[in-house]
Amino acid sequence: MSVALDLTHSVAREKSRDARPTAAAEMPSLIGLTRAEIGEALVAIGVPERQIKMRVAQLWHWLYVRGVSDFADMLNISRDMRELLARHFTIARPEIVEEQISNDGTRKWLFRFPPRGAGRPVEIETVYIPEEGRGTLCISSQVGCTLTCSFCHTGTQKLVRNLTAKEILAQLLIARDRLGDFPDRNTPDGAIVPAEGRKVSNIVMMGMGEPLYNFENVKKALLIASDGDGLSLSKRRITLSTSGVVPEIYRTGEEIGVMLAISLHAVNDDLRDMLVPINKKYPLKELLDACRAYPSLSNSKRITFEYVMLKGVNDSLDDAKELVRLLKGIPAKINLIPFNPWPGVNYQCSDWEQIEKFADYVNNAGYASPIRTPRGRDILAACGQLKSESERMKKTERLAFEAAMIAGHGED
Repeated sequence: MSVALDLTHSVAREKSRDARPTAAAEMPSLIGLTRAEIGEALVAIGVPERQIKMRVAQLWHWLYVRGVSDFADMLNISRDMRELLARHFTIARPEIVEEQISNDGTRKWLFRFPPRGAGRPVEIETVYIPEEGRGTLCISSQVGCTLTCSFCHTGTQKLVRNLTAKEILAQLLIARDRLGDFPDRNTPDGAIVPAEGRKVSNIVMMGMGEPLYNFENVKKALLIASDGDGLSLSKRRITLSTSGVVPEIYRTGEEIGVMLAISLHAVNDDLRDMLVPINKKYPLKELLDACRAYPSLSNSKRITFEYVMLKGVNDSLDDAKELVRLLKGIPAKINLIPFNPWPGVNYQCSDWEQIEKFADYVNNAGYASPIRTPRGRDILAACGQLKSESERMKKTERLAFEAAMIAGHGED
């Protein structure tokens, strides 16, 4: 794919037409609450106990099957009840600050969430990747990141705060809104979008932040996303990616049960300490022991190991041999990721010939090792490129970035 791009035509920006008043933003939201929590909230505003089970079921259906963002659209609920709900709660979406569309169809949204308490509004990025037969949404779990992985653009932004379960789910809800993935409001009340027809068929917790440093909110959001009476995403279509927070890897398997991906990127502790500094706390042996203990592993439920290809750093055949040795006995797939550049970075992507040699060795050892096709590079939406203030990048930085892309990565 040529990256000599006409950004005027390849990037579409849209300001939110639906900015919500501050008062609504400060109301408690029903999005991200469990059924029990919704029931408690309804009791607190005076809904009769005998109605709670029915009202919770109605709300769950409207929020997660129909995807409504206004109580007025809940047509099988009485007007009085809708008005009561609207006085006490919100189900509004956050603001879409910017939407960018890549030449390859990848979309990146910049969302702004209202302040919590005395805090300030925060912004995060979410990416949608359309592929043949599937569509994957890359969801963020934190504003910024604490991990400072040396090759990752997100790691250059300090952690601001964790996202709530509501804010994590909002990314999925807005993506489905924008892609037409919810039933039309005129569709019969019982209708649900069939799994095969979904634009968002898969979600990955691979956006901004380390999901396992926000475990409780991520757990809550993913259990709602996989609930069979709501958003109904199979746990086999949800992947949580971690840089290696070992204690929570065990909890993820036991309490959430989704697919696991490990940001590995190195085959010895010395190099991984530099590339992925959390390795100093949880070194490779502890990390791989946690992977071997992950529940229900099989050829059909494998752990994905993410491995970014850095020229002259981790891409030798000796590295490939050590990778195969390290993963022995773990049902695994190894995603080889051509490094995606960002302004100011000192790393270079491995030569394509070297990536193919690396992949061939790993494949011949019995591990699937697909080379990930870079997507959305022209809008800084590729793996490792997300950063919520990217929309404020100086013009000179953008021009330098585009020039480097053209000079160094003319063809993918």
